[in-house]
Amino acid sequence: MRQTCLLAAATLKMIGRHVQPGVSTQALNDLCDEFIRDHGAIPSPLNYKGFPRSICTSVNEVVCHGIPSARQVLREGDIVNVDVTTLLGGFHGDCSATFCVGQVSKEARHVVEVSRQCLALGIEQVRPGGHIGDIGAAIERHAHAEGCSVVRDFCGHGIGRQFHCAPEVPHFGRRGEGEEMFPNLTFTIEPMINLGRPETRILGDGWTAVTVDRKLSAQFEHTLLVTRSGVDVLTDPEKLRGTRHEALL
Repeated sequence: MRQTCLLAAATLKMIGRHVQPGVSTQALNDLCDEFIRDHGAIPSPLNYKGFPRSICTSVNEVVCHGIPSARQVLREGDIVNVDVTTLLGGFHGDCSATFCVGQVSKEARHVVEVSRQCLALGIEQVRPGGHIGDIGAAIERHAHAEGCSVVRDFCGHGIGRQFHCAPEVPHFGRRGEGEEMFPNLTFTIEPMINLGRPETRILGDGWTAVTVDRKLSAQFEHTLLVTRSGVDVLTDPEKLRGTRHEALL
């Protein structure tokens, strides 16, 4: 798990340097696919339940599962979430980040920062003996305080030898509720935060989820390990220090 999560973090760090106006989401996909394969792994999303690309690229009002396309070219002022999952040695590592394309609006920067903060607050709740509901409660409280909403249609998930497995990790909830966390449990936290309403709808491709009011959405994600004393963020890019990926920092 540590190795695949390190590769996922390196892939996300690498692709962030290529997010700029004039670049297509297909080009981002191809760069990630090549990087992952060059490091002895394969991209988990490709052909997963029929998904046709190696990463997800979710632009502006797209909440998640955006399909990279040569026709979709990033423009100044866009925000784009790039979601990377690697399969290395039989284990999956999953992380994502929302990038600003050039100069973005005040509203866009706000939703991006609130999403980043929500992930950090959720991670702070991870400890043995804590409950999954603690995570969602902390995220929901902060998002609402910042005038944003939390998507309820998608959640974090257990991960390891399977891409998605128990437990489900909602980004809303009540403290003390949900599954109890225990050492060696691995799962993702990946809050999707909207500027407008929390509801989503799926487009005709069967994958792309958008906000119903077409307002902006942002997301950040890490894969986490519950330790005996707290939490280890397996996809933390700082873990690239001292590895062959250090030059990406």
